[in-house]
Amino acid sequence: MDDGLTTSTVLPVLDVLESSKEVNKIILITIEREHVKLRTTLTEQSKVQHVPLYSTTGYFSKIKDFTIKQNKLVKILNRYQVNLIIGHSSQAGAMVHKLGKESQVPYIVSLFEPHAAYMLESKVWKHYGLKYKFQKHWENLQKKNAFGLMPVAEGYKQELVSEGIAAERIFVVPCSVEPELFKYDLQRRIEIRRQLSWESATIGIYVGKFGGLYYDNEAFYIYIRCFELIPGFRLLILAPHPQQEIHQQLQKHTLDMAHVHIASVQHHQVAAYLSAADFAFATYKPGSSKKYLSPVKIGEYWANGLPVLLTEGVGDDSDIIQNEGGGATFNLEKEGSLENAIAKIKSILGDPVHRQEIPKLAAKYRSPDKIKEAYSYFFKKLNNKQA
Repeated sequence: MDDGLTTSTVLPVLDVLESSKEVNKIILITIEREHVKLRTTLTEQSKVQHVPLYSTTGYFSKIKDFTIKQNKLVKILNRYQVNLIIGHSSQAGAMVHKLGKESQVPYIVSLFEPHAAYMLESKVWKHYGLKYKFQKHWENLQKKNAFGLMPVAEGYKQELVSEGIAAERIFVVPCSVEPELFKYDLQRRIEIRRQLSWESATIGIYVGKFGGLYYDNEAFYIYIRCFELIPGFRLLILAPHPQQEIHQQLQKHTLDMAHVHIASVQHHQVAAYLSAADFAFATYKPGSSKKYLSPVKIGEYWANGLPVLLTEGVGDDSDIIQNEGGGATFNLEKEGSLENAIAKIKSILGDPVHRQEIPKLAAKYRSPDKIKEAYSYFFKKLNNKQA
């Protein structure tokens, strides 16, 4: 429950369900490592009861989660007389599908994405591997049996419809951002830049991981080009990796570590660092399935007024940037594409009102109101079905 992705994607949903008159009780079930100390803030909400299920580490932990935990889920379902199950992501949807099938309780999958395709295209999984085959299998079952699916991109809704899934079972909900939590803070900008002695620098920031779905070595090549093309460029990296790993990458690419600041901070601290920056990186590995993403970080960047240097073809955001602004897209396979994108970022930074204009994109495309609309839609459908 303490990771940034949970904070940014689960808590907004809980807020919506908490405020809904249709909901009397919310049982929040999470799989936790035994050594993790859980926050207790969720239990203070009158409708929310957090029931953590503890997992063990090791090769077979996923299998144990799927088998042993399933029995516990059935008991929880019966104890609280649950009449709607929500699986947050297609990975959680695997357990939710089995639970829904056995209990005949309808289920919805939010944050529904083609995770198997993401991992295959990013070369994390192999097409003949068990992880890929199982995940693909469970995604197909969810497509066929879920009462409702909430993909995060319009492009994926279109793909699902083309596969024969009824449009009325689908409601697009991009990963939302709360504008007030990530709004630009001039005072924090001044403080952090002063602490770093980067008062007059042009600062680029990256929040996230390296490897997996994201560029690794390529990301550092992009940083090199920024140092070469942007006068006074400095780099902020907020990443969960051990700092030594990132230091090794900086050394490998002969980047001056005096011009790079690395930190690992809590999610609520990210906004201050965004305020200190001038633009942001969203360096995803390319692939045909990546157009179905809705990166949380892009919504947070936009809410703070930061233009985004984004890999071409990522989510609906790539088209939004090309059509409405808010950054620049690049394709490392196209000669000159990165350099043109960096030039576009520099042009945006020269616009004195860009910091006020870009948050409008977050308000337009990443509003939590979409979550409310989606659940109102599915609650109405469910009530009509049960009437």
